[in-house]
Amino acid sequence: MAVVVRMLLARILALIPLVLGVVLFVFIVMQFSPVDTAVAALGDANPTPEQLRQFRQENGLLDPLPLQYVHFVWHLLQGDFGTSVITREPVGQVIATALPLTVQLTLLGLLIAIVAGLVLGVTSALFRDRWPDQLIRIVTLAGVAAPAFWIAVLLVQWLAVGEGLFPTSGYVSPADSFGGWLNSLALPAISLALPVAAQLTRIIRTSMVEELDKDYVRTARGGGLPPVVVVGRNVLRNALINPLTVLGLRVGYLLGGAVVIETMFALPGMGQNMIQAVKDGDTAKVQGFVITIAVGFVLVNLIVDVLYLIVNPRLRSRS
Repeated sequence: MAVVVRMLLARILALIPLVLGVVLFVFIVMQFSPVDTAVAALGDANPTPEQLRQFRQENGLLDPLPLQYVHFVWHLLQGDFGTSVITREPVGQVIATALPLTVQLTLLGLLIAIVAGLVLGVTSALFRDRWPDQLIRIVTLAGVAAPAFWIAVLLVQWLAVGEGLFPTSGYVSPADSFGGWLNSLALPAISLALPVAAQLTRIIRTSMVEELDKDYVRTARGGGLPPVVVVGRNVLRNALINPLTVLGLRVGYLLGGAVVIETMFALPGMGQNMIQAVKDGDTAKVQGFVITIAVGFVLVNLIVDVLYLIVNPRLRSRS
């Protein structure tokens, strides 16, 4: 346990410069934006050059870039993402409202992907080179090649418009109705999950096949252990080490895909708000949304690293 704690502290310390680098990258990229914040904020009022200069001076836009970055980071450390110059509302408040929906969509998609990947991957490995394996491999190949937005269009045409089983857009809070919440997020979550489930299936199958061919499996079977015990207790646990490593990167794919999927299904999450902020030229909101998603991706990979240490005792012993 002490080894895990030490490695966790080392990971956290290593993440600090990474997060600062992400913040710096986002800040620099936004400086090259063709949108003038002052014009976007005062554009409807036909501002004069004096008014534009006064706005830039009041909001620190005329300060040197290093000084603007220091002020930006200092406010971030205090939990202040700034104020939108378009809507005049705190960006942190907008993120606090939109983030829960994006997290719900991502976690639901992740749950579907993990369950489908485990079931299909284990089945494919146990029936290696037989018709279930061949069928699953064909299906997963198609799933890997299909983008999430294309899957979303097909699901809407088939299950929403054609069969009327799910709504085409909108969101229901779980506090109002759990069934309505699940119904409103079902198609978006499935659209996000299918490509990830296909990739996990292929990785789990490969890892399972490698483990099933090892000597300890033959010894366990020769000793009379039931196949369920051999596969469930030993093979599956060892085979999940590699998929677990890839899973952290796939969560980043889910977070990125949620931007497009939320817009397609009119879900008021981080994605739709970020697209609207880009259209409005709202620099403060765009920076806040991008940094939040990036930090979330970093934290997810930290959690995956911890799980990797727990699942893989050999790594702990080497450390």
